[in-house]
Amino acid sequence: MSVRIGVPAKGRLSRNSLEWLHRRGLVFDEPEMGRRYTAETSGSASAELVFLSAGEIPGELYRGNILFGITGSDLVHERHPDWRDRIELLAELRFGHARLMVAVPSFWIDVDSVRDLDDVAARFRSRHGRGLRIATKYHTLVRTFLKGIDLTDYRLVDSQGATEGAVANDMSEAIADLVSTGTTLEANGLKPLADGVVFDTQAVFLRSKRALTSEYADDPDVKEISSWS
Repeated sequence: MSVRIGVPAKGRLSRNSLEWLHRRGLVFDEPEMGRRYTAETSGSASAELVFLSAGEIPGELYRGNILFGITGSDLVHERHPDWRDRIELLAELRFGHARLMVAVPSFWIDVDSVRDLDDVAARFRSRHGRGLRIATKYHTLVRTFLKGIDLTDYRLVDSQGATEGAVANDMSEAIADLVSTGTTLEANGLKPLADGVVFDTQAVFLRSKRALTSEYADDPDVKEISSWS
């Protein structure tokens, strides 16, 4: 059975991942975008690259359908909070950096800290009969963060599109989303809270614990790829 490595299928994370694999001695033909879903490799190891969405890779590793993978650490923690039971972190790759942050409307001049959200939530409850709505794709990570600051009167609104537009579209009063430079937030009239960092993410290289089973115990390609950092 071939050794399969999950790689993000598109975007900057895909390009950086392929460059990282090249530097570790893998030789392969890069796929035409949207035309091929796998690529055979030679060089330092014989493996099959499997091109998936970054969000699919944690699940495929968790189930053992691929032995290695590159994806964002935020996706691993969000999709599988118990990921350490079945997946190992081999290396942090120092690209794909972003912060998952809580952001609020810029005109909330009296809201500078996540601690201020409790007062905001109380005001919304008094005026509108409901708590604060926070739009996000990251329910697990955000809920854990808000529990840590004892914020309880809120509701998470699922946002699988452009989360930055949720406030302007009256879907929510605040958001929690990935922030790289902050320019997109500013363009949408939002400001990140200085202490509102929910999670620092970057690209990571992971191994499914299936690679440690007797099936692969003496596989030289598994041993070689496992040594990469």
